[in-house]
Amino acid sequence: MMSYHSPEMPIQVDDETGVWTTDALPMLYVPRHFFVNNHMGIEEEIGAEKYADILYKAGYKSAYYWCEKEAEAHGISGEAVFEHYMKRLSQRGWGFFITEALDLEAGTARVRLENSAFVYQYGNVNRKVDYMFTGWFAGAMDQIAQSLGYTVKTQAEQTQCAAEEGCDYGIFEVSPL
Repeated sequence: MMSYHSPEMPIQVDDETGVWTTDALPMLYVPRHFFVNNHMGIEEEIGAEKYADILYKAGYKSAYYWCEKEAEAHGISGEAVFEHYMKRLSQRGWGFFITEALDLEAGTARVRLENSAFVYQYGNVNRKVDYMFTGWFAGAMDQIAQSLGYTVKTQAEQTQCAAEEGCDYGIFEVSPL
């Protein structure tokens, strides 16, 4: 039997506008199937590879911005920002993101993804379906590194996905460019 709990992140709803906010940023709350079905529809039209490139750039930019704003809002820096990001991603239902390794100065990280929202929807299709997340890790890493005065620039890659045969979880690797 599954157990449940209430969301662990603060959610405020503006009485006048209806805008949901968590921490320092406005949010949207949509059903998973709605989001993933839109994702799949775009992928079918333009192809997974092209869509992955588009999402990498957009995700990088979004993660960079998120980390900057959240660091300011919570008065945190360095590794604490990365861990806060992984925690919030996990709390928002994307899956469970576990930092297995992190070296901000070197620009390296390894993140494990369990219970991916995309894998739940796609099933076992024997390919990587979590590519939307990939740019997020490089964007987060670059923003945090820059805020600490490091000059490293990074790239991220998904090396395995739970939608692939023989894989129980996803792995993302971040490395210097």
